[in-house]
Amino acid sequence: MSTSPTDTSEVSLAEAFTREHHQIDAAIDEFLTSTEPDPHRRAVPLLNAVEALRRHIYLEEDIVFPHLPPGPLLMPLLVMRREHGELWRRMDDLERSIAAPSTSGGDLDEACRELLALLENHNAKEEPIIYPHMDTDLDAGERGRVRELFNSGTLPDGWVCQDA
Repeated sequence: MSTSPTDTSEVSLAEAFTREHHQIDAAIDEFLTSTEPDPHRRAVPLLNAVEALRRHIYLEEDIVFPHLPPGPLLMPLLVMRREHGELWRRMDDLERSIAAPSTSGGDLDEACRELLALLENHNAKEEPIIYPHMDTDLDAGERGRVRELFNSGTLPDGWVCQDA
């Protein structure tokens, strides 16, 4: 499953971001169901998912969230940022575990299942509450910038989410 940026020109931003959620989940699932005996090759989909999720969080926090109306979305955006921080810390832990596999494969699998559970809970709130605003509250220039970065942007070196 590819977690590389996809062309968003034919769908709403909400649909594009939701699709990426599903791609990230699928890549983590691919890692969990893999029977690849080589641990480095088995980890490729997981590392791709982590990279895609970090970029996804960057797009939301640095590009989208600052342009949404703060009044009605103040509390939901605070919750999203807090949850992004937790997801970020979990991804740091996963990357450390992959780089220095001192734990059993089962521990890494359990950490992935916990990450998927966090993502499911997070996405269930973010998709219906935040995402519709991307297509209605961002102006055409802002939507264009989000699309451009979504399609071809990368996470800036050293960028870390606000609550990590």
